[in-house]
Amino acid sequence: MHTITQYELFFLSYLKKRNIKKEPKNLYEPIEYVLELGGKRIRPILTLMVSEVFGINYEMALPAAMAVEVFHNFSLVHDDIMDNAPLRRGEKTVHTKWNINTGIISGDAMLIMAYQYFEEYEPEVFRDLAILFSKTALKVCEGQQWDIDFEVRNNVAIPEYLKMIEYKTAVLIAFAMKVGAIVAKASEKDIDLIYDFGLNLGLAFQLLDDYLDAFGNPETFGKQVGGDIIENKKTYLYLKALEFLTVEKNIELQNLFNARLEDNLEKIEKVKTFFNESGASKATQEAIEMYTSKAFEILEKMDINKEKKNSLKIFGENLMGRKV
Repeated sequence: MHTITQYELFFLSYLKKRNIKKEPKNLYEPIEYVLELGGKRIRPILTLMVSEVFGINYEMALPAAMAVEVFHNFSLVHDDIMDNAPLRRGEKTVHTKWNINTGIISGDAMLIMAYQYFEEYEPEVFRDLAILFSKTALKVCEGQQWDIDFEVRNNVAIPEYLKMIEYKTAVLIAFAMKVGAIVAKASEKDIDLIYDFGLNLGLAFQLLDDYLDAFGNPETFGKQVGGDIIENKKTYLYLKALEFLTVEKNIELQNLFNARLEDNLEKIEKVKTFFNESGASKATQEAIEMYTSKAFEILEKMDINKEKKNSLKIFGENLMGRKV
């Protein structure tokens, strides 16, 4: 096993060797741009790490890790268009730097490219990867549509929201881990367990992302702080606030949340006050801890040695240790 930093360096070295400079320039330049924006490379690192957890050299999982990273970034490019987000990882989003049409078609190309990286594996492994890829891609689309639907609904239930973030975000963490296990030809039991481990860690990760969207530091968060509030997204924070507030305060928050104010900063600060005073902020932090603990309980059931379990646990702890 290697360190998280080493896995990141292995992947970045592999990424730099991929030839993305192709024609037409306006199709491939945005792809190269978004892949070089940085980020923590969480998903490809997980693929490499899990492959070694289950007994193979990480190098065998590099094409699969590349597929995971390209697919993830495809989803971000299209997500940013739908959210009208100006920033991604502290830099201009693709549709802002180029235009919406370029963002759409470059994103489409990334989806296809991701699938192509799986072609480097033998037929049986390719089949299993392709089946998983198709299921995951469709779930991400379903999650994205629910996310869009929830923006105009005032009756979103917390279980509905949790299902949405499971499909839109958590499945990608689980997908990255399961890909590594499939490439390593792990047992069916461990393949299922590593997926469930990733799913719960992914739920905790997204809830933390929601929390940081409201309360994060823009210099370290990398995205526009308060973006979910501006876009009227029914996050866990918002839904918990509605659950805890009095009827009068509940209506006041809904009216404020749905309002389009000229001063977005004023709206963000007022909504955050509701989150804090209602106890929604605390409840969100408790939910993050609950899903993280559940992930670690699943980890203990895997047929791997203590050292490997500890490596995955450390990664999870680092993932959930992001600061505001």
